Amino acid sequence: MPTPISDPTASVLVEHDGAIAYLTLNRPEKRNALSLPMMRELDVALRAVGDDQTLQVAVLRASGPVFSAGHDLSELVNGDEQSYRMIFDTCVAMMETIQRIPQPVIAAVQGPATAAGCQLVATCDLAVASDQAWFATPGVRIGLFCSTPMVAVSRTIGRKQMMEMLLTGDPLPAREALAAGLVNHVVPSEQVTVVVRQLAEKIAALSPAVIGIGKQAFYRQIEMSTHDAYAYTAEVMTRNALTAAAREGISAFLEKRTAHWPS
Repeated sequence: MPTPISDPTASVLVEHDGAIAYLTLNRPEKRNALSLPMMRELDVALRAVGDDQTLQVAVLRASGPVFSAGHDLSELVNGDEQSYRMIFDTCVAMMETIQRIPQPVIAAVQGPATAAGCQLVATCDLAVASDQAWFATPGVRIGLFCSTPMVAVSRTIGRKQMMEMLLTGDPLPAREALAAGLVNHVVPSEQVTVVVRQLAEKIAALSPAVIGIGKQAFYRQIEMSTHDAYAYTAEVMTRNALTAAAREGISAFLEKRTAHWPS
């Protein structure tokens, strides 16, 4: 059974279950809107996961019927430039933490994910969605274009699909999100937890050191030119080949045995 780590009344619940960390958005009465305190809590929780070498995968999930409705709009009324900049800078920092920590982060999307909530799904390394989930960047409808959400989402789905979502605010059903590449799997609602767990356990059975090397390399090379990306990843593979994990993994394959990954 998962071990609770955080206060049960916190905006972000933290539980550990073996090598898997579960981070749960816990403002269901506010549709898990990403308030400034909540984003700060999530950033702290993610950094703690990144610093814990006993954890190999993080699962990001949510309480209630909605994954996340995006920013807390009550914080975006009658503010000033400084307060708005703090909100959006905190959001950006939290999103960057997801991709900077060595552990893969899997989004378990049980319901709608809109605006910054859609950004959160796109930022995670993997995503499993309920067939009842849907995704949208509807800021244009309330006069606040989803500019920061489009950074993550446009790097996941095609440009034309992204522009239609941005310009109309229309929702993208789960099956269409799967076809567009926003999520990895779409399953019946009651199977989301099971499929996420299976995916997490599959990753946790591999070398955490190698997973960390690969995740960092993926996000660094993705924005490079092809030439620069090959030069960078050739260097990464050279360093990777010199690790104890690579020696053990290759030896185990050649000897037809199970690898015993070094800690």
